[in-house]
Amino acid sequence: WYQRRVRVAKRRTPKIIEQYNKIGGGSPIKMWSERQGQLMVERVRELCPGVDISNYIGFSYAEPLNEDALDKMEEDGIDHCVAFTQYPQYSCSTTGASFNGLYRHIVKRQKEGRPFNMTFSAIDRWATEPLLARAFADLIREQLDKVDPKLRNKFVLLFSAHSLPMSVVNRGDPYPQEVAATVQKVMEELGFSNPWRLVWQSKVGPSAWLGAQTDDAIKGLVKNGNKNIMLVPIAFTSDHIETLFEMDIEYVADMKKEMPEANIMRCGSLNDHPVFIECISQLLAGHLTTGGKTIPQMGLRCPMCTNPTCGPMRGFFSSRSLPSGVLPNECSEMKQSSG
Repeated sequence: WYQRRVRVAKRRTPKIIEQYNKIGGGSPIKMWSERQGQLMVERVRELCPGVDISNYIGFSYAEPLNEDALDKMEEDGIDHCVAFTQYPQYSCSTTGASFNGLYRHIVKRQKEGRPFNMTFSAIDRWATEPLLARAFADLIREQLDKVDPKLRNKFVLLFSAHSLPMSVVNRGDPYPQEVAATVQKVMEELGFSNPWRLVWQSKVGPSAWLGAQTDDAIKGLVKNGNKNIMLVPIAFTSDHIETLFEMDIEYVADMKKEMPEANIMRCGSLNDHPVFIECISQLLAGHLTTGGKTIPQMGLRCPMCTNPTCGPMRGFFSSRSLPSGVLPNECSEMKQSSG
C-alpha cells in the first residue's frame, strides 16, 4: 500500500492552478502511483509465489485520502496493511505527518467501537537501497549519453530535493542527512564521475529554509564558469509539479533564456524505470518475508519534537510485525532477483 503527502495551501491555489495548466492541466502523480503499484504487485507475486497482494494508494490532502484508503482496505477484507511510504528519505513533514494521520485514524476507529480487523506494519524509509541508487545512476547516464562526449564529465550533477523550514531542521529532522546519504550512494554507483552538489527547492514564505536554493545554486554555478548543469530529482519518485514545472520550466527553460550561455538539463524521473520497480518490489517482498519489522530508527523521535502524536505513532508502528499465517508457506523466502 502506497501513501503520499500532497498539499496545496488555499492562498496559493490560483498560482498553483496556473502552474498545473502549464504542465497539461493536472498532476500525473496519481497515474504514476497507480502504475508503480501495479507493476510492484506483479513483481512481488513472482518474488513471493502464492502471496495474495493488492495495491491501494492514499494521499494526505488529495483523493483518495489515506484514511479513506484504510477504510476501503478494511471493507475489502484485507488481512494486513503495509504502510509503504513513497518518500525514500524520512521527514517528519512528509512520512512522519502521513503516519501520524494513519495512527490518529486507527485510534479514532477504536474509540468509535469499530476497530480495524486488519493488522499493520510499515516501511518508513529506504534512502540507501542499492537499487534506488542504481536507478538514479541509470537515468543520469542515459542523459549524459546525449551530450557531447567531451563535456560528459564536466557536467555538474545538481541533486535537488524539496527543502524544509529551518525550524523543522533544527528540531533534529533526519531528512537532510538521509537525502545526502542517497546522493552519496548514487555517486558511488557512478564512480564519482562528475562534480556534484546537493541543493534544495520549493521554498515557501519569508522564513528561513534549508539551502542552498536550487535556483540560486544554478545562477552561482554559471557565474563561476560552470555552464553545464544536470538537475537530478533525488527525493522524488515520479514526475509531478516540482519536476515538470519547477525544474523543467523555471530552472531549465526560463534560466536558459536568462543565461543563454548555460547548458542546463534534467535527467528523467524514476516513474516506471525497471530498476526502480525492482527496488520497491524487493523492498516489499523482503519486508513480508522477514517479519515486517521496522528498523530501530523508526522508534526515535526528533530531539526537539513537540508533536504529541509522534511518540505514540512511532511506538505503534515500530512494535508491529507480520502475524503468522498472513503469508503462504511457499513464500517463506524471497526468490532471488533475476535482474
